[in-house]
Amino acid sequence: MIRFGLLGCGRIAKRHSELLGGGHIDGAGLATVCDPVRARADAIASRFGVPASYDINEFLAREDIDAVAVLTPSGMHPAHVIACAKAGKHVVVEKPMALRLKDADDMIRACDDAGVKLFIVKQNRFNVPVVKAREALDAGRFGKLILGTVRVRWCRDQAYYDQDEWRGTWAQDGGVLTNQASHHIDMLEWFFGDVVSVHARAITALANIETEDTAVATLKFRNGALGIIEATTATRPTDLEGSLSILGEKGTVEIAGFAMNAIRHWRFADERASDKDVIEKFSVNPPDVYGFGHQAYYRHVIDCLTSQSAALVDGLEGRKSLELISALYESIETGQEVPLRFVPRLSRLGVAS
Repeated sequence: MIRFGLLGCGRIAKRHSELLGGGHIDGAGLATVCDPVRARADAIASRFGVPASYDINEFLAREDIDAVAVLTPSGMHPAHVIACAKAGKHVVVEKPMALRLKDADDMIRACDDAGVKLFIVKQNRFNVPVVKAREALDAGRFGKLILGTVRVRWCRDQAYYDQDEWRGTWAQDGGVLTNQASHHIDMLEWFFGDVVSVHARAITALANIETEDTAVATLKFRNGALGIIEATTATRPTDLEGSLSILGEKGTVEIAGFAMNAIRHWRFADERASDKDVIEKFSVNPPDVYGFGHQAYYRHVIDCLTSQSAALVDGLEGRKSLELISALYESIETGQEVPLRFVPRLSRLGVAS
């Protein structure tokens, strides 16, 4: 049994605590929670009958924790992950792993030095429609890749950003590209491979925040394909979609829904009998934008910890999408096309204003 502690009891902790505390993950359980805001920690602790801590040092000193799920604001991830590593705890950290590439490197190094595993939460890779599309890609069914598009059309009103003072800040959160669209950006890169360059634009359309709530970008991939990112939290009055389109010379797949959980289009030149089943089985939208992938993701984490197998998204893999996001912000600031690999100069991500 891998005993987990939750560090941070905000919005996303509800999902993690339900899975770990509710007995939905074989081989894993919720041991304790920690948050400096006592009401938040107590609410989750009382629901699942576990102790609560309000100080990270006291929390990490506990001997009944094997791994920690770091669910704190993004800007705090580096310090918290490094502290967990030094305490000898394996780490699961929500997206994005950090806001600066140097911090990501420090996190990877700290976990390596401590001999603990670092997992970056990219649960959409485990959505069954995404798994099916990846199988088709690996089987060569798309042929030459032509165009990849992700669309994040979600609603985050001012009340959402006002819940916590760190939301929508450069130092602790970033904007729609860093927070809401980071899973989709990761998905685009996972299917299409290394990015050569990006060109991005952004605005703050409706929210009173430091960062952007709406952004668009074009990407050039090393394999010759092109990519498009459309991301906004200014959709009104409710969430519309979080989708991925993959266009190749021999096939087209569109995975839509709120959280890339619903097959909207699945056609290949080499049509197979099983293709019809894919559409029939995976056309249901999840109940919310978190989708169904967290459960499969945690099962993967437990398998990695118990069998010593490699993680699908370790620190190095998580760093890839952060580097791409950093390039997008650099392009927004300069108005220019930005090559990968590059050293950020003007990107405000992770810097206090």
